[in-house]
Amino acid sequence: MTLRFSEFDLSIGARRLRRGGLHVHLTPKAFELLVALVERRPNAVSKRDLHELLWPATFVAESNLAALVNEVRNALGDSAARSRFVRTVPRFGYAFCGEAVEEPSASRRPGTKVSCWLILETSRIELVEGENLVGRDPRAEAWIDLPSVSRRHARIVIANGEAWLEDLGSKNGTCVRGTLIEAPELLSDRDPVRFGSIAATFRAWQAVDGIGTGTSDTE
Repeated sequence: MTLRFSEFDLSIGARRLRRGGLHVHLTPKAFELLVALVERRPNAVSKRDLHELLWPATFVAESNLAALVNEVRNALGDSAARSRFVRTVPRFGYAFCGEAVEEPSASRRPGTKVSCWLILETSRIELVEGENLVGRDPRAEAWIDLPSVSRRHARIVIANGEAWLEDLGSKNGTCVRGTLIEAPELLSDRDPVRFGSIAATFRAWQAVDGIGTGTSDTE
């Protein structure tokens, strides 16, 4: 789903925020905060609910939430004194106060399905629709249990026939086509990807109304 508010486009599935077509950087937690407020608009969300959403079963100082709110406001060119988008609700929490309109995705076509994989030197990892965590965490959809890969290294989000790769602040970085990424990157079939020192190839196969239009790694 893509939402437009003022000069911004927020793509929830692809986890990206754009302003005039240009990417606006947000840390993963700040992006989740913005999505939480936008999805619950115009209702206010309590600080307690936001803490439980962003840091489940973890105690963090209240200043952490305030810092994320400031990050979101700075990214949107907003301020607490003259709120265009994020309004402070005294002694309660925050609310999204902008006018947001849902836009149909240009890439969404009825009957279109995409299957994606990561091809490593000795294995193939099938990716699922939605969010795929890449890392050493055994619960990760793309489990890569190797030393140069962080526990929560990166995520690949597959939605509306597109796949986006985002680094999650990993120790050794994530590269696409030989370039270290600092923002979500759109992936194409056969793109070389590197998680730390681990090389992989992204593969995608798309079918429209049952007709294959992509290629598979078994060609």
